[in-house]
Amino acid sequence: MKQLTAVQRLWGSLCALQAGIAVAAGAFGAHGLKNLVDERALGWWQTGSQYLMYHALAGLIVVAFMGYRANLAKVTLLFTLGSILFTGSLYVMTLTSITSLGMITPLGGVTYLSGWGLLAYRLWRG
Repeated sequence: MKQLTAVQRLWGSLCALQAGIAVAAGAFGAHGLKNLVDERALGWWQTGSQYLMYHALAGLIVVAFMGYRANLAKVTLLFTLGSILFTGSLYVMTLTSITSLGMITPLGGVTYLSGWGLLAYRLWRG
C-alpha cells in the first residue's frame, strides 16, 4: 500500500476530526438541545451538522484523490473554511440567538461551492 504524503495525512486527519465533530454535535442537538432551544434553532443546528458531515466525507474522498492529483489540497481547505463559516455561524446562532450571524452563513455556502467548483475544474483538467 502506498504511503500517504504529509499533506494527505494533515487534511485527512482534519477531515476525520470534522466528521467526528459532526457526529458529536448531531447527537448533542438531538438529545441535549431539544429542550433548550426552539424548533427553528434546532433546525439550524441540524443543518450545520449535516453540512459539516457532508463536507468532511467529501474532504476524505478528495484526500484519497490526492494520490492521483497532487493539487487538490486547496479543495479541502475551501471545504474546511466553508465548514467554519457555514456550520460555525449556524452553531453559534443556535447557542446565542444572535440571528445577525446568519449573514455569515451564505459566505460559508459560497466557500463550499468554490471548493466543489475547484474540484470539478481540477478533475476535468486531469
